[in-house]
Amino acid sequence: MSATLITGAASGIGRATALALIGRHRLLLLDRDAAAVARLADEAPIAAAIEAGACRTAVADVAEPGAVAAALDAAGELGGFTGAVHCAGVLALGGLAEADPAELARALAVNAGGVAATLAALHPHLAAAGGGSVVVIGSNAGSTPRVGMGAYSASKAAAHMLARVAALEWGAEGIRVNVVAPGATDTPMQAAFGGPDAAAAAVAGDPARYRLGIPLGRIADPGDIAAAAAFLLSDAARQITGQVLVADGGCTP
Repeated sequence: MSATLITGAASGIGRATALALIGRHRLLLLDRDAAAVARLADEAPIAAAIEAGACRTAVADVAEPGAVAAALDAAGELGGFTGAVHCAGVLALGGLAEADPAELARALAVNAGGVAATLAALHPHLAAAGGGSVVVIGSNAGSTPRVGMGAYSASKAAAHMLARVAALEWGAEGIRVNVVAPGATDTPMQAAFGGPDAAAAAVAGDPARYRLGIPLGRIADPGDIAAAAAFLLSDAARQITGQVLVADGGCTP
């Protein structure tokens, strides 16, 4: 059984991915929120895997230099790493004219810099294993502009391109790198974006904000995105690399 890293593992899409992969992969679950990591470790399937030596948790910020590399190096008992799902990310909202430079810098540091750091930390492990698969959780905002989401959209566009460049550079080593780009998903981040009526508003759309609504009529469950990531990790996707799989219910034109 191979080892897989999941960043941003303690909530939302990261947590759903951990629960989807537990029992099929040895897991290193990384998140910057220590309290949330502790709660995750207490969930029955995760706790059982930790007890069996098939799962390990770590508290680390992907934007901190060397943090991901240190977590990987400390998890040698899990075996060689052949996969990763990078879910860590932050939301940044506001118009460009009044954008807070610090918020823009933080979005780029986590959403783009965190991807770059995670990919760089993973590369020697994947190369030593003879290949593997990495999935970066991006966003449909990384390819379609959204009013009031300039910093977030720019950071996710950078994340997409970093993943696609890595796919080109590392393909000869048997390393695949792909992106899953969700739209509105039922996570704490989505609730922070739209408040208690976020789901209904996302489905309906708002032309004034260049949001087209969701033709399938529902926002995604985190498990929907986790399933897409699990597919791209698997051998069923062995001929797929450098791609952006949009999983947004059809709202991207």
